[in-house]
Amino acid sequence: MPIPKAKSIWFNGEFVPWDEAKVHVLSHVLHYGSSVFEGIRAYSTPKGPAILGLKPHVDRLFFSAKVIRMEIPFSVEEMMEAIKETVRHNGHEACYIRPLAFRGCEVLGVYPLTCPLEIIIATWEWGAYLGPEAIEQGVDVAVSTWRRHAPDVGMAMAKIGGQYTNSQQVVMEARDRGVTEGIVLDVFGFVSEGSGENIFVIYDGAIYTPPLSASILGGITRKYVMQIADDLGYTVKEQNIPREMLYAADEIFFTGTAAEVTPIKQVDGLSVGTGSRGSITKSIQDEFFAVTRGEKDPHGWLTYVNE
Repeated sequence: MPIPKAKSIWFNGEFVPWDEAKVHVLSHVLHYGSSVFEGIRAYSTPKGPAILGLKPHVDRLFFSAKVIRMEIPFSVEEMMEAIKETVRHNGHEACYIRPLAFRGCEVLGVYPLTCPLEIIIATWEWGAYLGPEAIEQGVDVAVSTWRRHAPDVGMAMAKIGGQYTNSQQVVMEARDRGVTEGIVLDVFGFVSEGSGENIFVIYDGAIYTPPLSASILGGITRKYVMQIADDLGYTVKEQNIPREMLYAADEIFFTGTAAEVTPIKQVDGLSVGTGSRGSITKSIQDEFFAVTRGEKDPHGWLTYVNE
């Protein structure tokens, strides 16, 4: 589905009409993947649009930039305000938000630091990432033949554009195999994550999720779901998950800004539990979506755009 155009894109501190936000074809980012980005959501609430996890997302953007030696010419606070301003400017009640920092055009070569740094913030209306039925019915997945980068090869904790060629291979292979998404293993053969989601496995009453050392992105939604699970009295364990545990699991679900909390109903053709959304997954979804609807926010995760 094409991206629905918004009025403007914030580009290096100014609003530019959507169709005029362009880069040169010799920009470093197009040739070498030199970008960092975030995916953030604003939700419609009775108090107007509210952004989930605004500061943690912006903090991670700056961390990712630090990893690849980008000096973002704005402060965290200025970027947060620019994001809110962009949502207001485009008149959204709910939207997806994409901040992106990338190397532009100056010198073409692998060495990046001679190229200028460009910053954009785009917003657009967007529904359920894995399909509108996925939240209730779940999705079919398959374990990918592709692996996540080894810890001394990629930088999994950072959202670096060039690294997502790996995720592209994972999701293309999944679609070729007739399923919605892939599960990637780490270099040691343990469960890592989806192409763009963290993963939780429920087994014998406990909730398991891979540790940061399994080449995963430290997801903001992952962190929030761990807090929700703790609030509900569930035990959450960060530890290595062997592949076969996916087949023994009672429930499995993905988390992410785009995926939100999405159940997995089948792995490699084998039903997960009863083959439908489980009770623990639903209880976590209920709490998560109560926050995004603005009905409750005990941990202060929402930032209201119009305040």
